[in-house]
Amino acid sequence: MPQTLDAAAVRSWCALALEALGREREEIDAINVYPVADGDTGTNLYLTVESAAQAVEAVFAAHETGVSAPAPADAVRAMAHGALIGARGNSGTILAQLLRGMAEVLADGAPGDGDHADEGPGAGSGRADGQSGRADGQELGQGRGGRLAPALRRAAELAREAVAHPVEGTILSVASAAADAAEAAARADAPYAPYAPYGADRADEGTAYYGADTARAVRAAYAGARAALDATPGQLDVLGRAGVVDAGGRGLLTVLGALVRCLTGEAPAPFPVGHRRYDSPVAVESAAEACATEGGPAFEVIYLLEADETAVARLRARLDGLGDSLVVVGGDGLWNVHVHVDDAGAAVEAGVEAGRPYRIRITHFGAAAEEPRVQRAVVAVVPGEGLAGLCAEAGATTVLARPGEPPASGELVEAIRRAHAREVVLLPNDEALRHTAAAAAEQARAEGVRVALIPTRAAVQGIAALAVHQPDRRFDEDVVAMTSAAGATRYAELTVAERQSWTMAGICQAGDVLGLIDGDVAVIGSELAATAEAVLSRMLSAGGELVTLVLREDVPGTLAAGLESYVREGHLAVDTVVYRGGRHSALLLVGVE
Repeated sequence: MPQTLDAAAVRSWCALALEALGREREEIDAINVYPVADGDTGTNLYLTVESAAQAVEAVFAAHETGVSAPAPADAVRAMAHGALIGARGNSGTILAQLLRGMAEVLADGAPGDGDHADEGPGAGSGRADGQSGRADGQELGQGRGGRLAPALRRAAELAREAVAHPVEGTILSVASAAADAAEAAARADAPYAPYAPYGADRADEGTAYYGADTARAVRAAYAGARAALDATPGQLDVLGRAGVVDAGGRGLLTVLGALVRCLTGEAPAPFPVGHRRYDSPVAVESAAEACATEGGPAFEVIYLLEADETAVARLRARLDGLGDSLVVVGGDGLWNVHVHVDDAGAAVEAGVEAGRPYRIRITHFGAAAEEPRVQRAVVAVVPGEGLAGLCAEAGATTVLARPGEPPASGELVEAIRRAHAREVVLLPNDEALRHTAAAAAEQARAEGVRVALIPTRAAVQGIAALAVHQPDRRFDEDVVAMTSAAGATRYAELTVAERQSWTMAGICQAGDVLGLIDGDVAVIGSELAATAEAVLSRMLSAGGELVTLVLREDVPGTLAAGLESYVREGHLAVDTVVYRGGRHSALLLVGVE
């Protein structure tokens, strides 16, 4: 196994952490009593790490056609950025900042690199040749303990700075303990001792990190974090009363355990369910109930924010006066803001004054538990706001897929939970989401929801399926009818070529209008209306009863009127319906049933 955090190891770490959080998500949710007993810490950490893993995979995908692997610095920066934009909840937001702190050191060198000239060649740089070991190196954790210890220290420091009012007995304590232990193991005069490093004397913390390789440091970090986690019920009264350890700290231990496995091949011994007072998962389920009556703000507000540091400093002060559990993480113009408030609108308005907030999520604590579970629901992925409104009117729970930002499986699972139904029909409406939707369906089934995945490949197929949906008939019959309607719908889209390229219909030039039928380029034209007519002619040559046209918001309505006339004149028995789709990437979506 590698003992260095090269790009492949970063990729493996993300995958192992996601797998481990998937297994332990429910257990972590069950012990979530602080800062709010809403039972979602495990889920939020899973979604955060899923976003980090996807960002790393994107870096590797970009190198698939090249001859070299991604640079290690690119991998760790992608991991941190992915976690930042996908962070969920209080603990997920803090985890994103922890990964950002690690990335700062692992990608760019620890603070003070090169300041140890009197300590021998390469001291402080993690390299025997005396070079700086900057981001273009092929390994991030090489030599003399590598950079893991200072990376964990920077992570713990940044996380504390991001929290408006740090509290001991939380994920922050566990992160600090991991850094303490890794530093102790990396000193020549502090041999590694399991579970002992937490609380060790750090008076000599300025000395160089001699004496431990990266594997030894990560084992020590895990041991220190585990000891600190076990101590959390004695540090935070709400945990002691419930008899559980901190849920966020428990999740961080899982992520560190994945790092141990990645770097050493060893699977750390599992942490006991809940805390020593409990010996079964069933007993832990009462933890959140034990603290559910605790008072606090009514809403959780999270959003990404584009703003400068001066504006963010003012935002912190304003949000701190509005509520609690304030965490603002990020930098370089992009931030993830998390706060618990009673006035959700005021929290969003503060973001608008500071910069440009987006991906705004507002959760009412306890709202889901108050709603009765319905028998059946449809969850549909849609490429534009207009279609989202259309599907919502038809009773579907929607997930918006923005251009270039396909939803992750965690978002689909979240939508299934939001539908709050015993039975769910899932419509991905995109061939590229096939595996993502399958993973979400499997996770939802594990939570006791009966899920049928209809492999719709386009939004117009989803519309056709939704049109025949009847929630009062038997589940299997409804799924068969919806699948049949989707399968009987051919789909097309019209878009503009960005560059010259070869297609199934010949060579296209930048600016040409492309007509794709069932995913392949079938028509190349210079004008939108004429190309759309050519596409319709081909699709209707095999027959049809209904044409569905979905126009992007900036396409003039005269196009739809012209196409309706074209269909009416050439195909008397065919009806046409027109919808406005919003800001999706295609100029026009076409369906023929």
